[in-house]
Amino acid sequence: MSQSAPNLAVPVILSGGSGTRLWPMSRQLYPKQFIPLTGDLSLFQATLRRLERIDNVAFTLVVCNNEHRFMAAEQARAIDARDVRLMLEPVGRNTAPAIAAAALEICAQVEDAVMLVLPADHIIRDTASFDVALKTARRAAAEGHLVTFGIVPERAETGYGYIQRGSVLNIEGCTEPAYAVDAFREKPDQATAESYLAAGDYLWNSGMFCFAARRYLDELKTHAPRIFAACVKAHETRARDLDFIRLDRSAFEASPSDSVDYAVMERTSDAVVIPLKAGWSDVGSWHSLWEAQPHDASGNVEVGDVLTEDCAGCYINAGHRLVSAVGIKDQIIIETADAVLVVPRARAQDTKHIVEQLKVRGREEAITHRKVYRPWGDYECIDLSSRFQVKRITVNPGGTLSLQMHHHRAEHWVVVTGTARVTRGDEVFLLSENESTFIPTGTRHRLENPGKIPLKLIEVQSGSYLGEDDIVRFEDNYGR
Repeated sequence: MSQSAPNLAVPVILSGGSGTRLWPMSRQLYPKQFIPLTGDLSLFQATLRRLERIDNVAFTLVVCNNEHRFMAAEQARAIDARDVRLMLEPVGRNTAPAIAAAALEICAQVEDAVMLVLPADHIIRDTASFDVALKTARRAAAEGHLVTFGIVPERAETGYGYIQRGSVLNIEGCTEPAYAVDAFREKPDQATAESYLAAGDYLWNSGMFCFAARRYLDELKTHAPRIFAACVKAHETRARDLDFIRLDRSAFEASPSDSVDYAVMERTSDAVVIPLKAGWSDVGSWHSLWEAQPHDASGNVEVGDVLTEDCAGCYINAGHRLVSAVGIKDQIIIETADAVLVVPRARAQDTKHIVEQLKVRGREEAITHRKVYRPWGDYECIDLSSRFQVKRITVNPGGTLSLQMHHHRAEHWVVVTGTARVTRGDEVFLLSENESTFIPTGTRHRLENPGKIPLKLIEVQSGSYLGEDDIVRFEDNYGR
């Protein structure tokens, strides 16, 4: 039963992207929003932190996919984010259905709430300016408008869509301007982008929105009734799984895939745009990340163990070893444990084509890193051959792997730090530092960390097949 709560806001964070243009750091199972690209916090965590400045928040709703659910929950927990709830999309259907499902959940919990829709992977450096724009947006939304934020352009950019602003609106109690939307424009060519910049009434489309949840649903029902009907059914038959809200797969899958811009914002007569000049970036490529970071005297951004000589305008990120460069200009170099990318800054958007090739060839480098995150911790492959694999495993305090069995491999565990509780067949025993055990093929087993510090161990697998799909789970605390 929902409760009336006027003036309340519910931030909605959309976290469904895979960030292929930021490969090899961003991958399908570890996308850019969960990576600390600009500091100690990931982009997702930085977005959550910005929300702490907002008044009268009922709760925060994160919409993400099933594969990222534990990563999102853990990153929110790590920064002690307030009342964050996770809704899981069973399949990707673009932003209009995702926002609709969120709006339905909001209406089921709080009446008259305004929803602030934010992608999880944006940078906003000037939070004070963002706060001012948000206050205007909330007032406009309270008057029934559907608000989008338009970024004041800094250059003729062909990588963004544009919004043409129309007449100024009088929003009660606001000192900052808001404008009626005259038109939404697709990504332009260079000449058109330059004409937009010269005209002065065009803004970059940021993909951020603010509107009353019920108002959005009314407009969606009018302009995209099939999306509305599918989302209502998917929400009505939702299920609770641990701390997650699971939308019904078959119902949500039946929804047409469409963006909120096409489904609603371009069709409504109440679209409003608020100009925003707040150091915004959508971190859509390595070039845009280079733009968003402080440069040295030569225009370089260097992250990690980097040595350069006579280089200018470069972004170089060394994740695992020394990277050195001599005499290059305007280049991107990204090094990870299993891949290296070199691309001119001007062609950074084309990185996505490498990801497409990797997927066609069935290469794991498109999907995951050597370090793989799990709800209980993580593991990293440090050596691999045809008949053996060596992993470094970390189990968080209180973490528990599933009770499982393998048909084709045996495992040898050596504890490096912490304490392990091991289930092996009918036995349950503890292992401390420098102690080990052997798990024969076909034996039920489980690994737990009952201690207060992370459990770190080395696992040596041996057998005829070492794939991750050789797991038979009997019990699992995380519902996998």
